[in-house]
Amino acid sequence: MERVVGIGGVFLRARDPEALRAWYADTLGIRIEAWGGNAFVAEPGDVTVWSIFPGDTEYWPAEQQGMVNYRLRDLDAMLAQLRAAGAEVDERVEEQEFGRFGWAVDPEGNRLELWQPATTS
Repeated sequence: MERVVGIGGVFLRARDPEALRAWYADTLGIRIEAWGGNAFVAEPGDVTVWSIFPGDTEYWPAEQQGMVNYRLRDLDAMLAQLRAAGAEVDERVEEQEFGRFGWAVDPEGNRLELWQPATTS
């Protein structure tokens, strides 16, 4: 049987695509290429999680179909950067065996998750 081997892309709808691209570039540091997006190149050991949640999950807003989790190196620095840019940032930070998690909302109301993976020795 043929099988999927990875995530090929994440696509978001936006009322104002140019403004939302600029926000992601300016606040999250995502480099926007001339074609309007970014191709992340995985670093050794990187993983992409794919999961299905129940329809009544409260992990993200009901009006939002899904949520993108962004992997980063320094959660505290990113949260401070988002706050300095005036973004809506959840005060809660969770520490789990997989790493540290925080949340913010983009200008179009999409809740996003920020993940600093646990370090391995």
